[in-house]
Amino acid sequence: MTTCDQIVARLREQANPEAVQAMARFGINPAHALGINIPTLRKLAREAGKNHALAVELWNTGIHEVRILASMIDEPQRVSPQQMEEWVNDFASWDVCDQVCGNLFDKTPYAYEKSLAWCHREQEFVRRAGFVLMAYFAVHDKQASDETFLPFFPLIQQYATDERNFVKKAVNWALRQIGKRNSHLRTLAIQQAEAIAQIDSKAARWIAKDALKELLQH
Repeated sequence: MTTCDQIVARLREQANPEAVQAMARFGINPAHALGINIPTLRKLAREAGKNHALAVELWNTGIHEVRILASMIDEPQRVSPQQMEEWVNDFASWDVCDQVCGNLFDKTPYAYEKSLAWCHREQEFVRRAGFVLMAYFAVHDKQASDETFLPFFPLIQQYATDERNFVKKAVNWALRQIGKRNSHLRTLAIQQAEAIAQIDSKAARWIAKDALKELLQH
């Protein structure tokens, strides 16, 4: 069995300082990063297999890519609400936020309630996680009814005024992905975007304009 120490040692051998420098240009926090790309992490995750205990150990290293790997090998049904809270409060970069939400959190039994709760939290990457989960629901949960997504619209409008870049982009992402599910939700998303466009906020106007540009093409 592959141990945490073995995985970390293997990744350190593949560290790429130039890639770490490039990460900063994409708005990724380069602290504790090794510069390992996602395909490499996915290959390692397949080799390691699903393992909840190992995932928790990997997360606790605090290393950027090792935490992304942890989200790939953890077992969604064994993730507790407490673990989700601990991990989301550790988020310090948009890519870790998005990878953990898309690889793991959106597959847990608590994902829906967390998406609704985290939107209201003031921490930048916790709020982002709430909206990223909404976006992933819209893409991944093919069985969800249209009614499932209706509570998201008031939250999207409420936080469309958050000027922080990583929040407004996630709000926009959630609105667009919900609208792309089907014609009914697209109509509702367009109405929501038009209402957001009337808000006296630079972030809201950007969210609305960008969303309408995509939604009106479909």
